[in-house]
Amino acid sequence: ECFLILPNHMAHAMKAADKRHWYDVPSRVVNTGFVWLRETAFRPLMAGVIKARYVVLAGVIAVFASQAALFIKGDVQWRFFNAPERGSVTGNFIMAEGATRSDTLAMMREMQRATEELGAEYEERYGTNPLDYVIAQIGGNSGYGLAGADNKDNDLLGGISIELIDADLRPYSSFAFVGELQDRVVQHPLAETVSFRGWRSGPGGDALDVQFYGADTDTLKSASEDLQDALRLYPEVSAVQDNLAYDKEELILDLTPQGQALGFTIDTLGRALRHRLGGIEAATYPEGPRSATIRVELPEGELTADFLDRTQMRTPTGLYVPLADIVSVERRTGFSTVRRENGIRLISVTGDISEDDPARATEIQDALQNDILPRIASERQVEFRLAGLSEQEDEFLNDAMTGLILCLTGIYFVLAWVFGSWTRPVVVMAIIPFGLVGTIYGHNLWDVPLSMFTVVGLLGMTGIIINDSIVLVTTIDEYAETRGLIPSIIDGAADRLRPVMLTTMTTVLGMAPLLYEQSQQAQFLKPTVITLVYGLGFGMLLVLLVVPALVATQHDVSRQIAAMRRGVRAPVNAMRFGLVSLWAMIIGWGALTLGWAAWYDALHPAFAAALPLLQSLSPMTGALLLFIAGTAGVALVGYVIAALSFAILRGRSTG
Repeated sequence: ECFLILPNHMAHAMKAADKRHWYDVPSRVVNTGFVWLRETAFRPLMAGVIKARYVVLAGVIAVFASQAALFIKGDVQWRFFNAPERGSVTGNFIMAEGATRSDTLAMMREMQRATEELGAEYEERYGTNPLDYVIAQIGGNSGYGLAGADNKDNDLLGGISIELIDADLRPYSSFAFVGELQDRVVQHPLAETVSFRGWRSGPGGDALDVQFYGADTDTLKSASEDLQDALRLYPEVSAVQDNLAYDKEELILDLTPQGQALGFTIDTLGRALRHRLGGIEAATYPEGPRSATIRVELPEGELTADFLDRTQMRTPTGLYVPLADIVSVERRTGFSTVRRENGIRLISVTGDISEDDPARATEIQDALQNDILPRIASERQVEFRLAGLSEQEDEFLNDAMTGLILCLTGIYFVLAWVFGSWTRPVVVMAIIPFGLVGTIYGHNLWDVPLSMFTVVGLLGMTGIIINDSIVLVTTIDEYAETRGLIPSIIDGAADRLRPVMLTTMTTVLGMAPLLYEQSQQAQFLKPTVITLVYGLGFGMLLVLLVVPALVATQHDVSRQIAAMRRGVRAPVNAMRFGLVSLWAMIIGWGALTLGWAAWYDALHPAFAAALPLLQSLSPMTGALLLFIAGTAGVALVGYVIAALSFAILRGRSTG
C-alpha cells in the first residue's frame, strides 16, 4: 500500500491538481482556511509555546496529575473485564439428607412462584414481562451446577433455567433481576443450598473466589459459612456457595480407656469393623480364562440399626467384649469430598458480583479484603487468598506490564539507532504517559470504568502517538541542519500540522460511530473506543505542544551540560575545584536524604530530630523535600561565591 499503490495514486493526483475543477471548490476553500489558520494562529502559538516552554510543560504535568487523581480517588473505577450483557439465569438447590422427593418438588414450586411473581411485577414496573421462557427440573442442576451435587441423590437436586428477553429491550441487567429474585425465594426448611446465577461471557473464573486453608475441615467450613453470611447482606452478590458440601451422617468411633487397657488399637478396631461391614476376600481360584473370588460376608439381616450394640469384639487374650464398652460413638454430619492442594486442606467460596454499579462493586471488594476476610481469619485462625477473576487480573496485568516494558525497550533502541542519539528517543517517547490524560478524561466523562480493553487500547494508541512524534521530531532535525533550532521547531510544527491532524481525525471520526453505539452487546468494547478517541484527540494537542517544548528544553539542558563539561575541563583550577565540590556536596546530600530513606525506610535521625514536622510525611516524601531544599541552597551558595569571585577578579584586573 505504501510503496506500490500509494505512489501510483499520488502520480494521478498530482496531474489532476494542475487543473481546476468546479467540484474542487470545497477542497480549495478548506485548504485556504487551513493555510490561514496555520500562518496567522498556529505559528504565533508555537512561538509562545517555545518562549514559555517550562510553563507549558508544568501545565501539562498539572493536567496529567489532575487526571491521575481521578483514578486514585476512585472517581474513575477499574473493572478487569466488562462482560457483555446476557439474558440467561439459572437457579439451583440441594436438599438436605432426609428430605423426600415431595420436599424437592415443594422447593421447585417456590422457585417457580417467585420467578413468575417477579416477572409480573417487572411488567407493571417497566411495561414488558422480562421472562422469555422458564424451564424447571428435578433430578439435577441447571447450567453451572452446585458443588457436591454429584454425590447427592437425584431426588434431592433441582434447578430452574430462566431466559430473559433481549438486553436491548429492557432497561435493567440480568444481575438486577437475580438480585431481586434471590430475595423473593422463601427457602424450604430442608433446603441445604439455594443459589441463583446470571451467566456471563469472558474469562473463566468467578468474580468472587476466596480460598481458606490452614485449619481442620470443620474450622474451614465454619469460616466459609461466616463469609457466606457476610456476603448475603449485599444484594449485588449472588450465587454464593462453597465446594465443601455436607454428606450423609457419620459415626465417629473413638477408643475408651477401657478399650485401650484391653489391648485394642484404632487400626485393629477399624480393620475388624471394615471386614465385618464390607466382607473379607477368603480366596481366589481360576475358572476357565477368568478368576473367581470367594468372599465371606455377614448376612444382610445382621447389618441392622443395632449393629454396634450387638457386635462383640475379641481381645488379644481371646475374650469377647461388647463393642459399646470399648468405644465412644459420636454422630456428625460429614462432607462429600475434601479438597487438598499440596497436602493442605482447601475450601473455596465462590460467587458473582453485579457489574451494574462499578463503584458499588469496588466498595464490596474493598470491604471483603479489608474488613470481612481479616476478621474471619482472625476469629477462625485460618489463612485466605483471592482466586478466580482476581487471580487472572493479576496475571493479566503482570503480563501486560512485561509486554509494555519489552515494547518500550524495543521502540527506544530502534529510535536510538534511527536518530543516532541516546537522548533524542526520550523526547519522542516522553509523550506516551500523557496519552493517559485523554483516556482517563474520556472514561470519567462517559462514566465507564477502566478495564482490560482500556489497556489494549492504550497499547494501540501508543503506536499512533509515537508515529506523530517521530514525524515531528524528524522534520525539526532536518530543518535544524540549515537554520536555527527555534525557527526549525516552529517551521517543523507548522509543516507537520496537517499530517498530524489527518492521522488523528481519520481514526477519531472512524471510531465515533462505535462510541455512540447503544447496543448492550457492544458496551464491553467501549473502553477501547474511548481510549482511542479521547487518547488520540488529546494526544494530537500534546504532540503539537509538548514535543516542541521538550525539544527546546532538551536543547537548554544540553547547553548546560556542555557548559558544565567546559567548566570541569577549564584551565582555571579554582573553577574546576568549585564545580567538583558542588557536585560532591549535592551527591553527598542526596545520599544522606534520599539514599538513607530508601535504605532504612526512615529519615536520618538528625533530620527527624531537627525537623519534627517532616515525621508526619512518608520517609521518601520528607527526604525528597529535604533534597530539593538542600540542592537549591547549595546551588545558591555556589552561585554567590562564583559571583563574588568574578567581581573580585574583575576588580583586580581593572585596578
